[in-house]
Amino acid sequence: MKVTLYSAQPYDERFFEEARLEGFADQPFELIYQETTLTRQTTALAEGSDAVCVFVNDVLDEAVLEALAGMGVKAIVLRCAGFNNVDLAAAERLGFFVARVPAYSPEAVAEHALALAMTLNRHTHRAFNRVREGNFALDGLLGVTLQGKTVGIVGTGRIGLATARIFKGLGCRVLGSDPFPAEGFDAIGEIVEVDTLLAQADIVSLHCPLLEATHHLINEASLLRMKPGAMLINTSRGALIDTRAVIEALKSRQLGALAIDVYEQESGLFFKDRSSEIIDDDVFSRLMTFPNVLVTGHQGFFTVEALREIAQVTLNNLLCLSRGAHCENALMQGDATAR
Repeated sequence: MKVTLYSAQPYDERFFEEARLEGFADQPFELIYQETTLTRQTTALAEGSDAVCVFVNDVLDEAVLEALAGMGVKAIVLRCAGFNNVDLAAAERLGFFVARVPAYSPEAVAEHALALAMTLNRHTHRAFNRVREGNFALDGLLGVTLQGKTVGIVGTGRIGLATARIFKGLGCRVLGSDPFPAEGFDAIGEIVEVDTLLAQADIVSLHCPLLEATHHLINEASLLRMKPGAMLINTSRGALIDTRAVIEALKSRQLGALAIDVYEQESGLFFKDRSSEIIDDDVFSRLMTFPNVLVTGHQGFFTVEALREIAQVTLNNLLCLSRGAHCENALMQGDATAR
């Protein structure tokens, strides 16, 4: 089976080759690594492939899927949990096998959410730069003690649950909001309506999927319902936040601080070295002018354990396809005989 991996970075090749050799050496998997993102213009790179392996910013709309189907590609495997970038109706019509990695080391993203909160609260990023310049003044670095503060977790899936456990361990009061609360959350915190959570939380951390109902969940109206001066953290999907509305909330001091590991228009920015380029995204550039804003480039998943699990699960999804077996991670089983 020939598989083309789009948006492939050196670390993807490292962990996929490691997984292939350790657990799938007897399988005829030929992995082709392409650094470029999958778009209509780059579908030709998958010529001769049985499957494509994609990441969060690859485009799999109807036009791309039809082009892939026309080349004989039978499967799409996502090395991520989210699948909002896939036109599932078109994929089903074209008979694709589509599978994902539904959860990988949820503690990795949860720990990154904590790291963002701690960094913003205690200004360690600014203190680091000061000390390197010989400036040991403490003015402007004042934080608060997190013990006893209220943390709101929007989305109580595996990552949200792991995040809740961490903040509970710090002595925080934890609130959760989810139409389908995770089993076991009651032992950690209290499930409330999202408006109640926004009004009471000192820190709001987003861990819900990107759906039509959650698109711009954080907007002008919901920001006004937040506790004045609260911190907002997003390690889930960029489009959960209306960035322009957040900028206005930061300017008015309604929002006290913002930490994001994802950004709505990140596909044109993240995962590349753009230090010698001019960033022409005016919204992102404005966001970066605030001293109480912290941005990381979608690295919440970026741990050894998570990357190993992503590679292993993805290859196992392909193994299920090659054997014609049921795949528990499939969004649709597809019909390889249809083409």
